[in-house]
Amino acid sequence: MHQTQAALDRVRHALETQFVADALAMPVHWYYRIADILQAFPGGVQQFEAPPAFHPSSIMSLHSTQSGGRRKATEQSAPVVGALILKDKAAFWDKANVHYHQGMKAGDNTLNAHCVRVLLRTLAANGGHYDADRFLAAYIQLMTAEPAAHPDTYAESYHRGFFANLQRGLPPDQCAMVTHDTPSVGGLVTVAALVFAEGLRGTAEADIRDLCRRHVSLTHPDDTLLAVCDRYVSLLYTLMTGAVNDTAFEALLVQAGKGVCGIDLAALVAKQLPDQQVVGGLYSPACYITDAWPVVLYLAYKYHREPWQALQVNTNLGGDNVHRGMVLGAVLGLRSGAAAARGFSRLAATEALREEIDALLSAASAPTQ
Repeated sequence: MHQTQAALDRVRHALETQFVADALAMPVHWYYRIADILQAFPGGVQQFEAPPAFHPSSIMSLHSTQSGGRRKATEQSAPVVGALILKDKAAFWDKANVHYHQGMKAGDNTLNAHCVRVLLRTLAANGGHYDADRFLAAYIQLMTAEPAAHPDTYAESYHRGFFANLQRGLPPDQCAMVTHDTPSVGGLVTVAALVFAEGLRGTAEADIRDLCRRHVSLTHPDDTLLAVCDRYVSLLYTLMTGAVNDTAFEALLVQAGKGVCGIDLAALVAKQLPDQQVVGGLYSPACYITDAWPVVLYLAYKYHREPWQALQVNTNLGGDNVHRGMVLGAVLGLRSGAAAARGFSRLAATEALREEIDALLSAASAPTQ
């Protein structure tokens, strides 16, 4: 594609907004009762906050520390949490109601956001092009570093399953483990960086979709998720390569929902239902892509003129608001830099993030030989 300054600015805003959305939602991640959010944060989360010590919906203590999924009475394999990954955090997994992101500070980013940073760095180091082996090596290094290279306490099922398989001797590109939550919106959080880098380098959209499918399958091999990934890639690519007006943007969101979730965005928004009736009533706020993708599209459609409000609403609806927010943030950031302007400079790692985004943009926009 022709790399205009406007396109580079859109990509920068999208990446920055992803990290803002993640940090904003972090303190009430996986809260499943809005009343609990309001009790912890009267009026709802309005700015970056540290996570409360007590998490009313936390089931971290029920999750396996040896593999993906939930704990099983018959588990006898070697531990992953505390041994290979999260080496200083295992003690928090055996206690009820511990926050998934306990100990993190206001403006900190969660583990999956750090995986985005891994991809940013590997793309930049490879001239803006994707290399699965480079990414996997850097991902493994991030997860196994001692001392820890990220501040988080919790690792989703896919991380634990991946490292359980790696511990069994499987090669990294075959370590994906399928569990009940493999079709999760968390599988899409690293996709935007890949789309942007390859798109700026001039890679065709169809080839980018294929690369993203292979990338997502390294950790989340699920056909339903991959079908949504295709729609997400096309949406990002179109928004990256050209500015669109409000009507065209809404039409793109409608198209992104066809065939994979069946949502009629215009009709739904026209009903003017309370957001908690849409998210929590019609659609679950949980991680499963069959609900999370319609929620992303709904929030983007309804609030695209007010991106900061969109991120706040997403945050205060709870559930998997962190990963849903990162996907939403990439879409909204391509439309406007308003949310990034409001929050990016207040992130805990603003300077490092800015350097990593700058390096990616520089590599991806460099003249080809």
